[in-house]
Amino acid sequence: MKLYRYIYLAIAVIILASCESTNIPPKSQPNAIPATPLQKTVTLDKNFKIARGETFYVPVYSHIYHHNRQEIFELAVTLSIRNTDLTNPIIVTSVRYYNSEGKLVKQYLERPIQLDALASTDFFINRNDTSGGLGANFIVEWVAQTEISEPIVEAVMIGTDFQQGISFISPGRVIKSQNNYKRSP
Repeated sequence: MKLYRYIYLAIAVIILASCESTNIPPKSQPNAIPATPLQKTVTLDKNFKIARGETFYVPVYSHIYHHNRQEIFELAVTLSIRNTDLTNPIIVTSVRYYNSEGKLVKQYLERPIQLDALASTDFFINRNDTSGGLGANFIVEWVAQTEISEPIVEAVMIGTDFQQGISFISPGRVIKSQNNYKRSP
């Protein structure tokens, strides 16, 4: 009989030890970084000399079909723009979102933004936003005043329902390049 008492006592100690106290505040993370850094807007005047620039086409999917096209699986989209240059900034001049018919859905930038060396930024489309359709895309334009390494522009799609989840990336493709071009007024 004493053996059962020790077993019950051991179980009670384990249960009590695994419980969290609701009165203790969570530990703060002093080095925590916000999910999206503030975007640094810039003004490009007529003296801004472009050494290199590109236009990227990034296919994105607001949903995909499953179960023999009987059901739609909605996806959230994160467009990521990453400056891969070790020392020089790039200027992102335009981020536009188009639907399956090629119609502009949203212009994301009012003014150009600067991405410092190795910096990145992102743009998000909620999974409930199906305005883009299955053939949606982003057009991203960037320029730089010096020769730099090409940035990475890609989209990450993710969706979860119940115990099912899916995620994949879609890399951007350069559809237009410009080199040593002086900006006209």
